Amino acid sequence: MNVHPQVLMVIIGCMVVTALPRILPFIIMHRLQMPQLALRWLSYIPICILTALVIESTLIQQDRRVDLDYETLTAIVPTLATAVLSKSLLATVAVGILTMAALRLLSIFAA
Repeated sequence: MNVHPQVLMVIIGCMVVTALPRILPFIIMHRLQMPQLALRWLSYIPICILTALVIESTLIQQDRRVDLDYETLTAIVPTLATAVLSKSLLATVAVGILTMAALRLLSIFAA
């Protein structure tokens, strides 16, 4: 496979531009001592982001109204139960993925 130097430079440039904003904050924050209040506040951010993503995927905007995506809502129930009971991220993600896959497979066969 023969790659042109310009294409290779673009790929390397894209890699650097993508990696730097993700790596630099970790390097900078690793050397700083943050106040305990800031650390406690930051600990809630993943939960907030996850909640926003789940709610966004559960609601569907149709014209001027908002409806629920019942397939997603159905998958949330066992996933949330797994999260509460097991407190295991791996189990929660696995149940969520498998439940959604099963629901989509059922909808294909039902159609």
